[in-house]
Amino acid sequence: MDINFPLILVVLVFVSGLIWLYDILFLAKARKARVQTVEAELKKTSLKETDEGYVIAMDAAAKEPAPVEYAKSFFPVLAFVLVLRSFIVEPFQIPSPSMVPTLQVGDFILVNKYTYGLRLPVTNTKVLEMNAPERGDVMVFFPPHKPDTYYIKRVVGLPGDKIVISNGALYINGEKVPQKLQANLPAGRPTYQVMEEQLGEVSHTIHRSIMPGGLSRSGQWSLGEGEYFMMGDNRDNSSDSREWGPVSEKAIVGKAFAIWMHWEQLLSVPSFSRAGSIE
Repeated sequence: MDINFPLILVVLVFVSGLIWLYDILFLAKARKARVQTVEAELKKTSLKETDEGYVIAMDAAAKEPAPVEYAKSFFPVLAFVLVLRSFIVEPFQIPSPSMVPTLQVGDFILVNKYTYGLRLPVTNTKVLEMNAPERGDVMVFFPPHKPDTYYIKRVVGLPGDKIVISNGALYINGEKVPQKLQANLPAGRPTYQVMEEQLGEVSHTIHRSIMPGGLSRSGQWSLGEGEYFMMGDNRDNSSDSREWGPVSEKAIVGKAFAIWMHWEQLLSVPSFSRAGSIE
């Protein structure tokens, strides 16, 4: 079961903010009155303001309840994180090899949350129109068969496109997408091909299996309004729109634009050698 972190974050911000507001409207007034009463009583004694007993008594009178202290400490931080990851940039870790060689298992990436329009957390409702996804973009989204799970693939088809895959070749609106062989690997006993593919203005590298038993599949798909055809760069080892269909514009999360760290296993040493922009 996937943890709905945005929902948890929204609830924590709401609860901590509500506690802080309740303190401002009700508890703070009573606390101030208590401080004034204790101060008046202390002035009747021989204690001075610098005496330890005086300070302890005043601190006790002014002490905030523990929930209020925690709320005041956490609310600003939680609110900042909520705004940052909901409307500006959100980090993700790559869990599968479906986007190899562009993204490796263990890559930590950054996703632009505003380039495709601002969306509310949890509901993912768009509140401000901006740019539309472009062919070749690497995009994070919720697939139709798992609407609560983040997926990352490359935008291959745009609304209105007709996608055809035949014998491993990709056709968009009747035109074959250029793919140029770079290498057969591993050398001596190759199992896959490294290809340079040109999607619109984006040139990137894909892997295609030359071994039987891959996930290569043929078919044709016509995209309606607000639909996008997504494919992994590891073409024969990717569960994508060839299997579960187009992605709705309503399911878009954001555009992946950078790798900032690679950390494949918990006991391994994090590396920044792969840090850079995502093509």
